[in-house]
Amino acid sequence: MHASDPDSSDPTRQAHPTPDVPDEGPEPYVPGLSSALAGPIRPVSTTLRSRRSGSGLGIAVALVAVMAGGALFMSGFWLGNRDRTQPGTPASDDQLFEPFWNTYQTIVNRYAGGDVDKAKVIQGAIKGMIEALGDPYSSYLSPKDFRESLQGISGQFEGIGAEIGTVDAAGKSKDCATLAPDCRLVIIAPIEGSPALKVGLRPGDVISLIDGSLVDGLTVDGARDRIRGEKGTQVRLTIDREGQGEFDVTITRDVIQQREVIARDLGDGAVGYIRLTGFSTTGAKAVHTELAADVAAGRKKIILDLRGNPGGFVEAARDVASEFIADGPLFWQEGADGTKTPTNATGSGAATDPAIEVVVLVDRGSASASEIVAAALQDRDRAKLVGETTFGKGTVQEWTTLEGAGGFRLTIAKWLTPDQRWIHGEGVKPDIAVAIPADIAAGEDPVLDRALELLGVQASLEWAA
Repeated sequence: MHASDPDSSDPTRQAHPTPDVPDEGPEPYVPGLSSALAGPIRPVSTTLRSRRSGSGLGIAVALVAVMAGGALFMSGFWLGNRDRTQPGTPASDDQLFEPFWNTYQTIVNRYAGGDVDKAKVIQGAIKGMIEALGDPYSSYLSPKDFRESLQGISGQFEGIGAEIGTVDAAGKSKDCATLAPDCRLVIIAPIEGSPALKVGLRPGDVISLIDGSLVDGLTVDGARDRIRGEKGTQVRLTIDREGQGEFDVTITRDVIQQREVIARDLGDGAVGYIRLTGFSTTGAKAVHTELAADVAAGRKKIILDLRGNPGGFVEAARDVASEFIADGPLFWQEGADGTKTPTNATGSGAATDPAIEVVVLVDRGSASASEIVAAALQDRDRAKLVGETTFGKGTVQEWTTLEGAGGFRLTIAKWLTPDQRWIHGEGVKPDIAVAIPADIAAGEDPVLDRALELLGVQASLEWAA
């Protein structure tokens, strides 16, 4: 089994990496984990490059993101600079803006209900303008929400850096929603270099109290939210360790880079398996490292697992697709004026040899950047897709900072497959559909089994890592 190189640094190719942007997208399923404080396997780092302009506009990031309910799926986005915009009302729009300025001045000069916070009034006006578009993928974010969303896009969060799960009273893995004496919160693994690792937390440590309060009765997500917190703040955990009993440990939270890549060998070493849970620059580089190792080992069969992957940076999607496609268009972007611009393969992929068979696993949680990659490999006849029809997110959002006022995301383009299909609202249909039984037993994976069969490998696996 080969593992992904854990150095990791955010999705950066564009400066802050081009982040994945899930307002919080669905957490990817990882066998054996019921929840995670840090994500799947490889940390990714991000750097946001900005060129400040004289107006209130700062960084502009273009991405493909989907907001469904509380979940934001991304296909990727570009991180770039925005030209200065001249403040003020254009002469041609004077009459149009007259009611706006009249309203603003009346509020500032005549509101008698208390002091007027001009910044909040302006933020509310910006929010109203964007909401008037009726686009679920365009929205205004407060400074705090904008910062946290960018962190999420780049695979970062603030916390202690440990994967958590649940076990029963005997310490055996158990899938349960509410913590109780027979559903205990446990450390699955601290992330390399994290505060959790530095204070000595170990796999199997049970968390019984958070800041002196019992965890019983909380959901796993509720407990996770209490453990997470702003960088520099502290959380006190009461740990129950086998053979040592209970003890308290105080941990100073920090910025944690989530792990995005899980890699292993299947079929007695004949198949290279790579699971990607997000699209950052670091994640894309980790995919390259794993594929290069597979090719060097002589493997001619590759499985790329994009199930539950909500997306991320456009450049990361380009780089991952380029690992399998040597040249030509990977996707197109269609702007507001109808102009279509292709994004071509980089020519630096590790597995572009047609002799290497590729299967991509997808499901309803595969969105945005995942769909860009899946559709590229499908349209270019480079891989077979196995699983379920994907989410169906085919637009690109640009994220723009407003200095001192948060920022907004705005739909600025459609993305199209190499054959110029627009999959928005429809998703990418798999070449081989696999239905998932409602009562599937723990440890079973019919989609992966079907992929292995397609590659001519016996489909019997033990997923315990």
